[in-house]
Amino acid sequence: MEVNLRLDRNMRIIGTNRLGLETVFDTSPEVGGEHTAPSPMETLLMAMGACTFMDVISILRKKRKTVTGMNIKITAERTSEHPKVYKKAHLIYELISPDAQMEDLNRSIELSQTKYCGASAMFKLAGCEVTWEAVLKRPEE
Repeated sequence: MEVNLRLDRNMRIIGTNRLGLETVFDTSPEVGGEHTAPSPMETLLMAMGACTFMDVISILRKKRKTVTGMNIKITAERTSEHPKVYKKAHLIYELISPDAQMEDLNRSIELSQTKYCGASAMFKLAGCEVTWEAVLKRPEE
């Protein structure tokens, strides 16, 4: 795997993968940024969320469950000293499905968090406490 990063302007950085797809990073004006894109640390949280999101959706679909929608909200805490790494992250998975049961959702999340999600594993191996909860809604709610 290889990616490339280049300076766009000020503190705005554009990352490109081997397919030419781009991810933009920026930071706050206090350190020279413009708030035009997520910071690298915010992007790490988003990457973890996207990784486990894809796992959960894939597992649910393999169980032949209908996924009408899904959201994940992540709240996190960082250490106060440099390097300011994440020490806690809490994910709230909200699945919208007409036929999935809570057991389906919980098992899918558990498999993602304990077996499949490399991004969550990296957070945990770095000493971050990763916790989660699940919410199941029906499409009519």
